[in-house]
This record gives sequence, C-alpha cells and structure tokens, in this order.
Amino acid sequence: MIKQLIVGDATHELASTRRILEGLSDEHMSWKPHDKSMTLGGLATHLINLLNWQIAIFQYPEFDLATVPQRREALKKRADVLEEFDANVGKLKKLLDECDEKILDKEWTLRHGDHIILREPRAIALRTFGLSHMIHHRAQLGVYFRLLDIPVPGIYGPSADEEAQ
Repeated sequence: MIKQLIVGDATHELASTRRILEGLSDEHMSWKPHDKSMTLGGLATHLINLLNWQIAIFQYPEFDLATVPQRREALKKRADVLEEFDANVGKLKKLLDECDEKILDKEWTLRHGDHIILREPRAIALRTFGLSHMIHHRAQLGVYFRLLDIPVPGIYGPSADEEAQ
C-alpha cells in the first residue's frame, strides 16, 4: 500500500512538472525576474537536477552535496530540457517499479561533507527532498511564466489561463 501511494504521488507530480516544462520558450531561457534569481533555463535545468537526486535516493544509501558541482550550466533549448526530463523520469519510474517496501523503508542520508542534512527512510526522502522540492521550483517556474505572459497550465485544477479559454 505504501509503495502504491508513493508511485501514484510521484507519477502525478512528474506529469504536472512536465506540463509546465512544455511551456518553456527558447527565446526566454536566459531571462530572470531579478538579479538574485535563476534564469528560466537555469530553473528548468534545476528541475532536471532534482530528478537526478531522486534517482540517487534509490541508487545509493547517501548523497553528498559536496561531491556535485554547485551549478550546472543551464540548458538553452526547450527540446533539450524535455528530452533529459523524460529520460530521467523513465529511470526513476523503473527504479520505483523495481523497489519494494523494504527498500522504501531503508534509511537514506543527505549530507554536505561531514554535515548530515537529513537522515530518513527513502520514501520520506523522495517526498521531501525530491518531490516537494520539485513542486517548490515548479511553482517558481509558474511565476516566471506569468511575468513573461506565457500561459500557465493548471496543476491541481484549472489555471486562470485555462479558465479564460
């Protein structure tokens, strides 16, 4: 039952994230709303990185942020974002299909060098560090779209753009 809930939750959130990524526009990939903000392409690329981290939750007993580059170069084309996103979703879904509740209950650690950031069962890590983190940045992407007058797709119901049609 736990696995069924996790798989259903992940499937829904990944599909919703893909829907918003479909709205990316190559002409706006270097745009950002503020000097302290990521570019549109940088934010979309970060969503892909979060998928890589979700995959790592199932592949490794821990993830050390000190061993990964701080910033990956932002993808510049919508097609590249969607291609990599889809490939990573395929990898994550395969790992979810192959796992059992024992794997979901195994402890997973997020660290930065010697500093432990979190240590919790994989199922919880997937929800908090993986999916909730993705939802947060997906919402930021929705704000970027609104500021650029790009239609925002509905996620948990129709958006203002969909209701206007």
